[in-house]
Amino acid sequence: MIRAWLDSISVYRERRVLSLLFFGFSSGLPLLLVYSTLSAWLTEVGVSKTAIGFISLVGTAYALKFLWSPLVDKLPVPVLTGLLGRRRSWMLVSQAVLIASIYGMARSDPATADGLWWMIFWAVVVAFASATQDIVIDAYRTEILEDEKLGAGAANLVFGYRIAMLSAGGGALIVADYADWSWAYIAMAGLVLVGVGAVLLNPEPQVRTSPESATLENKGTQFLMRNAHLPGPVLGLAAWIYAAVVCPFAEFMSRRGWVAVLLFVALYKYGDALLGVMANPFYLEMGFSKAEIGAVSKGFGLAMTLVGAALGGVAVARYGILRALLVCGVLQAASNLVFAVQAWVGYSLPMLMVTIAAENLTGGMGTTAFVAYLSSLTNVAYTATQYALLSSLMAFARTLLASGGGWLADQMDWISFFLLTTLAAVPGLALLIWMLRTFPAETRRRLAPAALETD
Repeated sequence: MIRAWLDSISVYRERRVLSLLFFGFSSGLPLLLVYSTLSAWLTEVGVSKTAIGFISLVGTAYALKFLWSPLVDKLPVPVLTGLLGRRRSWMLVSQAVLIASIYGMARSDPATADGLWWMIFWAVVVAFASATQDIVIDAYRTEILEDEKLGAGAANLVFGYRIAMLSAGGGALIVADYADWSWAYIAMAGLVLVGVGAVLLNPEPQVRTSPESATLENKGTQFLMRNAHLPGPVLGLAAWIYAAVVCPFAEFMSRRGWVAVLLFVALYKYGDALLGVMANPFYLEMGFSKAEIGAVSKGFGLAMTLVGAALGGVAVARYGILRALLVCGVLQAASNLVFAVQAWVGYSLPMLMVTIAAENLTGGMGTTAFVAYLSSLTNVAYTATQYALLSSLMAFARTLLASGGGWLADQMDWISFFLLTTLAAVPGLALLIWMLRTFPAETRRRLAPAALETD
């Protein structure tokens, strides 16, 4: 038993899994530079709160990345694809744009009207390049790892992502305090080189197709040739669009139980979504100061999230994705009951640490298992497109479901609210159990990851 667990933990020493720590850093670095860090800079130079709120819309690119994911999935980058491969060339291009656009933000002066518009322009470019990089990194992670390593890969990605957010959040603020905001953003542009190094030092997955994708694309091409009387170049473009845009949807919808899978993706985090939006109002109402909340939830809570992410990766390696998803989901739901105990106890810092430890530990486990599950659903021929669609559905559903949390909290006391959020997790878990029994094979990826090209 102990030997089996040690073997599961050893997955973190595997080079492909370890490399994702650096890819995660590259993925997480730009986010706060167009959100809270940028808001701090704009506040300091006197931009109104209303304007700052509207400027935050530059981050919409992260929610819309599925729109251009088919291009990233199928379109080669001239010259670079021949040298580095499809995935690495797209990552390198997005990183080059990130360096240039973050430097552009550094050289803008938001205290002036023209400078503020330039700042907004460069922030839009940063968000777009960052979302594009996320598309490729998610595809790359999925393609280089076997199913049992997807959890550890997701955990390492979370580690790197969180470290990057600390750098782009607290680190940038410290640099800005000792130097100025321009130097802070120049330093962040320099840190993008971590991702560049990861791209250059790691190999490229081979381009692979699957029987399903080959059949769909051949049928589409034959149909167009028989029925669409178009010039050769136009016919070729139509066939390419069909393969890149239509086939990822068609392949997914050809699977038995695909509607149930999408419903599960939307429901798995339902209990967490309802609770999460009300966590800070709850802490404040219990009498905790903002400093206490920040110290425990951001510092200690972050540590617990990272530990949970690591345990989630071990659980996936030990039990497999679906069983780990069920175990982590049950623990995640049970952690909501700890909030009910906190509501009963009231103000108590030791109890707050227990509450946040339970929430963040199980949340980290659940997130790792869930990301591994989403990765396992993708067909290797359409990795970037299908993962972008699934992750966008997850984010949209989480936002939509969370919106009702405040109304529910207004209608009842806190203990009843947290009991209800625990029950809200039951439909997703019940659906998972049903899927495990009814069509387990349809919820897993159909092909092993592609072999890696050697440089």
